[in-house]
Amino acid sequence: MAYQSLLQEYMLIPPVTRAYTTACVITTLAVQLDLVSPFQLYFNPTLILTRYQIWRFLTTFLFFGNLGFNFLFNMIFTYRYCRMLEEGSFRGRTADFVVMFIFGAVLMILCAFFINNLLFLGQAFTIMIVYVWSRRNVFIRMNFFGLMNFQAPYLPFVLLGFSVLLGNSISVDLVGMAIGHIYFFLEDVWPRQARGQKLLKTPQFLKMLFDPEPEREYEPLPELANVRPGGFNWRRQQEQNVNEGDAL
Repeated sequence: MAYQSLLQEYMLIPPVTRAYTTACVITTLAVQLDLVSPFQLYFNPTLILTRYQIWRFLTTFLFFGNLGFNFLFNMIFTYRYCRMLEEGSFRGRTADFVVMFIFGAVLMILCAFFINNLLFLGQAFTIMIVYVWSRRNVFIRMNFFGLMNFQAPYLPFVLLGFSVLLGNSISVDLVGMAIGHIYFFLEDVWPRQARGQKLLKTPQFLKMLFDPEPEREYEPLPELANVRPGGFNWRRQQEQNVNEGDAL
């Protein structure tokens, strides 16, 4: 009965989140059991181009380090925010969510060709997911381990600071944040401009594969139109101050 309950809960996880987090856990367990070595998984352009070890394009996103606090911390955030995105703004749009994964992975791979210490990109991928979620939920109040309160758009920066305290490379988090911002701009900001248009198109075969039923078109919240970095509607606040000044 317990096994069936766990299986039912597992199958309730959205498909993309379930597939990615499961792959990460299996990869980490394989390393822990000495079935594979981290040296076989990290991103190495030379081995990819000369020895055709193309699996490194994938495995670089799946290994977060040996079992420990750093692994658990990253997996919790990956699972939580990946699931909230898939069940939130990507609900009924699994194909578009897959496109976001592909878009982020391709840009990170391109960055890894030019930045030497980007060996494992799983953490950058997590930060990208968190960044996109935070910019689409700008008014949610967050609490980080009971130490500080802040609004959702500051979450990636809080994680960046915490990552530095853990001794991780800052470049990994910065790449994730930059690519998350590029995706957010192309998907949520640019199409709403006067001459803007949707640049990221989901291929029809992905829609047929993941979304056989008619999908609903994602529309950013109206209040996102004038939101600047940090999640505050400064324009509206300034107009309110002007009106209050006129009233006085």
